[in-house]
Amino acid sequence: MPYACHPDESRGRFHFEKDDGSRTCFARDRDRIIHSGAFRKMQFRCQVFLSMEGDYYRTRLTHSIEVGQIARSLARGLGLNEDLAEAAGLAHDLGHAPFGHTGGDVLDECMQPYGGFDHNDHALRLVCFLEKRYAGFDGLNLSWEVIESLAKHNGPLLPLAEGGNLPSATSAIDAAWPLELETWPSAEAQAAAISDDIAYNSHDIDDGLRAGFFDFGDLGDLGLAGPILESIGKEWPGLAQIRLRHEMIRRMIARLVSDVAGESRRRIEAAAPQGVDDIRAAGRPVIAFSEGMQAQIDELRRFLFEKMYRNLHVNRLRPKIQQVIRDLFSLYMENPDCLSPEASVLQGAERARFIADAIAGMTDRSALEDHDQLFHSYPYPKV
Repeated sequence: MPYACHPDESRGRFHFEKDDGSRTCFARDRDRIIHSGAFRKMQFRCQVFLSMEGDYYRTRLTHSIEVGQIARSLARGLGLNEDLAEAAGLAHDLGHAPFGHTGGDVLDECMQPYGGFDHNDHALRLVCFLEKRYAGFDGLNLSWEVIESLAKHNGPLLPLAEGGNLPSATSAIDAAWPLELETWPSAEAQAAAISDDIAYNSHDIDDGLRAGFFDFGDLGDLGLAGPILESIGKEWPGLAQIRLRHEMIRRMIARLVSDVAGESRRRIEAAAPQGVDDIRAAGRPVIAFSEGMQAQIDELRRFLFEKMYRNLHVNRLRPKIQQVIRDLFSLYMENPDCLSPEASVLQGAERARFIADAIAGMTDRSALEDHDQLFHSYPYPKV
């Protein structure tokens, strides 16, 4: 398709590398993401539940794998580049701090005097600067199109750029390698972003049911889940609840993907793009839910916010998580030698950013272990 990103037309990498004869540049990017340390760490970072709370709840890693799979399927159906869409989906959550959005929010509060913390921006720091895997450069040296997808995961950033409030890594990368922040990203990046919505709305229902935060009866009045449950009940009366849950989630994902595919085809046909730059200049996303489906998703999100994200169990964990991040940041700022010799020679904003990078690089487990060692009374440090 003329509006798809083609590997041989990529804008390249910041550091020149010879082509890999067996893989396209986007397939190579996907593989680099999968083999990165940041990707592996996501297996011990929570989605909603802490990673040690149960073997079957989603983590950032399993969520990202699901996003990559859905993005690849969407790309195949719409004639987009599958490798680029999958790479964008796999990488989209690399920058999350431990304890999910709560941990990131507290880290942002701690970093307010020093430029703040934003998980999308931190993902860029990881793939462009912090990963130390290659002899010739820092970061993963990903293609421009993958970097664009991370920077514009939530759409254009022009209002921030005009106000001089771009996050630090985004600003530095854009200055050296312009990301066209005033435009929408490629259709592949948009497919990855909407696959994120599809994945977490579906699997949070799955995990919430498993945890007992709500039951099937609570879902009956929802515009998305209710008709699906009714159709399963007619086709498979008396189905065991474990099978009912999986069948409902499977059909929910299929319905969401089908809706996005249909709406996106209509938008692409109306825009009549002759190239990927026409997608960027379209003025609105071309990969989207229909208006009716978006209303159902908004309803589902309100349900999840009330029943899951503000459930008593989650509420009781939140203050502990906030205290852990605040304590670690404060202690390391005052005693950087407790973190590393490198932190000890830094001052002010540089020290704060180094500490934020270190905390954001922790897992749920390692953050709790550090806090336990540094703030609890033991005769000797735990090793």
